[in-house]
Order: sequence, then C-alpha cells, then structure tokens
Amino acid sequence: MSISISNSFSPASFAAANAVSNSASAQKTPQTTNEPADTVQLSQSQRVHQLYKQGQRVSQIASGLSLTVAAVNSYLGITNAK
Repeated sequence: MSISISNSFSPASFAAANAVSNSASAQKTPQTTNEPADTVQLSQSQRVHQLYKQGQRVSQIASGLSLTVAAVNSYLGITNAK
C-alpha cells in the first residue's frame, strides 16, 4: 500500500499567505493607550462620599486618603457637637 502526498503550497507562497494573514490581524488590533477610555477620575469629595456609603468609618477614610478626620467630616457635613 502506498500513499501519495502532494504539497500544493510552495515555501514562497506559504510565506506570502502568512504575511497577508499577519497584516490583516494587525489591522484589526486596536491601539492601546495608557488609560482606558472608561476611566473616571473622582474628586476628593466624591471619593470620601463613596467610601462612606460603602460603610467605611471616618477614621478609615481619612487614613486611606491621607486626609485629616476634620477634613473628612467637613466633606460629609458632619459637625462636632460642643
């Protein structure tokens, strides 16, 4: 029993087909940037409010954002009873 295998691609035509395939996939690849387009920068006040709504204590927020407790209280509208 004998099997005949024929090569329909020459090495040159295979290289050319591969180059076309690589350039087509390169065109479909989107350009990447350092920052995603859907990134939103919150103000310091907004970050304080968001963390407070998530259940963090004032002292935790102050420590995490490098603020004073008085500054966090001010953002949240909390006044000290005297």
